[in-house]
Amino acid sequence: MAQNRKQQAAPKSFEEALAELEQILSDIEGGEVGLEESLLKYERGNFLIGHCRTVLNRAEKQIELLSKAADGELEAQPLTDDGQST
Repeated sequence: MAQNRKQQAAPKSFEEALAELEQILSDIEGGEVGLEESLLKYERGNFLIGHCRTVLNRAEKQIELLSKAADGELEAQPLTDDGQST
């Protein structure tokens, strides 16, 4: 019944993973699915959370690399409300 993490298919994009997580949450909270299906959805949700964390960590490391100053120190540049650096 339980799928191994490595056997689960990763979503095509971060946004797809978030959308699937939202659907899983809605299904479970709605109470329309049985216990076994809820457990499978919960397991899939945990897999998706791990996937999203990995993607976000990779993106954070890329941003850090791109943000390094000439002397190798990180330059902290606060983002404006529109997501642009100052």
